[in-house]
Amino acid sequence: MSYKRWIFVAVGLFGIGMASGLATPVSITDFLAEDMAALRELAAILGPFQISTAVFIFFKNVTALLLSFVFSPLLCLVPVLALTVNGWVLSFVSAAVVQEESLGLLLAGLLPHGVLELPALIIGEAAALSFGTMAIIALIAKEKRNLLLPNLKQNLRYLLIACVMLLPAAIIETYITPLFLT
Repeated sequence: MSYKRWIFVAVGLFGIGMASGLATPVSITDFLAEDMAALRELAAILGPFQISTAVFIFFKNVTALLLSFVFSPLLCLVPVLALTVNGWVLSFVSAAVVQEESLGLLLAGLLPHGVLELPALIIGEAAALSFGTMAIIALIAKEKRNLLLPNLKQNLRYLLIACVMLLPAAIIETYITPLFLT
């Protein structure tokens, strides 16, 4: 399957996650209260306009993509979960922000860095899905094993592009997005 189709699969999985997040009642936040408290503590440590924040965001996002890619041969579970869970979190939190604050605040908080970060996620996870599927096929069908190395090389290029896109996204998230939120 062409890489372009894997992009559509990744977007579809992300969309399924977003639809699930919109369908989740906002009252579920009681269950997530502990997680939200931990995130607030982390946000206090990693404040805006600090190089350590940009480095943390970049390495967290790159690590997530790399782990997803490495573990993709395990039935593609990690990339599928990464896409759907990220879609769910994005739409769930977005609905809560719009309900509590405004659409303007949501857009100000997401658009500056999300323009790069979300496509990077899609590109990287599409590469993971493509490689994971080819690894599974190569394991099952001996005649397809010769396709695994070219597939790996192609998908490593896409993964590199995604990781490079995450660097300016982390910088924007650290230094520009906070300006729109004040």
